[in-house]
Amino acid sequence: MIRAKRLFSTDREGEVKHLVTGAAMKPKFLGGEAPEIKNESRREVLARWLTSSQNPYFGRNLANLIWAHFTGRGIIEPVDDMRISNPASNPELLGALAGKLIDYKYDFRKLVRDICASRTYQLSTRSNETNAGDDRNFSKAAIRRLRAEVLLDCVSEVTETPNKFPGLPRGARAVEIADGNTGNYFLTTFGRATRTTVCSCEVKVDPNLSQALHLLNGTTVQKKIEDGGVVKSLLKEKQTPEQVIENLYLRCFSRSPTEEEKGKLKEFLKDCSDPQPVLQDVFWSLLNAKEFVFNH
Repeated sequence: MIRAKRLFSTDREGEVKHLVTGAAMKPKFLGGEAPEIKNESRREVLARWLTSSQNPYFGRNLANLIWAHFTGRGIIEPVDDMRISNPASNPELLGALAGKLIDYKYDFRKLVRDICASRTYQLSTRSNETNAGDDRNFSKAAIRRLRAEVLLDCVSEVTETPNKFPGLPRGARAVEIADGNTGNYFLTTFGRATRTTVCSCEVKVDPNLSQALHLLNGTTVQKKIEDGGVVKSLLKEKQTPEQVIENLYLRCFSRSPTEEEKGKLKEFLKDCSDPQPVLQDVFWSLLNAKEFVFNH
């Protein structure tokens, strides 16, 4: 910590002296060599080393965070626990990702493209005989609940109800909120980080009873369905109930309903003089379904 502080200093003051000899100690990189600093800022010297291939920490840490964001688990897990006694589950993979990130000059988008185009990212969540008990080696995709901001944005998108957050224009997305103190009951319930620390552990994605009750009985989902008027608009376009159901499934699940699902829903619409309340209930049930709330 003392050496890092000295490197960040832009002047020649604050030298740290050896406790025994009294000699001024040269600045030194963490676990590395002592750089030759001439007429330049120590901050510039440190910045060059941080993002260079000679630094074994920075690229690996960032690559691990990006990998965990898309797969649900870091190659080093937890992602904020980087230490010798917590080794990577796949050191070669982590090293390759870190190398790519350095080669890309820390352009996150290029590494994200590589990860999302990989076979590992595109694996199914369905297990088989060989990987049923594996939760460490990325042999199958992990089922994960959507993060609070993403879930609220998804509900707002499919119901066509723009949000209004303090300090942001109407229609801004929840993922754009920068202030950890800005939010609403939905975001708090679903574990949005307060950003009081830099630890990613602040983000909570584990499902709990409060979340289920809020989706079922809270005002967010039901009010957005009513305010957005999606079902009402589709019926005004002279769409049949079957066509409306098809539209709702495409909105929520990006797929058409199966024949079994169509058969069950037809029973609810049989002998129904006004299909709108029933179709709104269908919309509500889709937004509460695991297929909508979870990555799978």
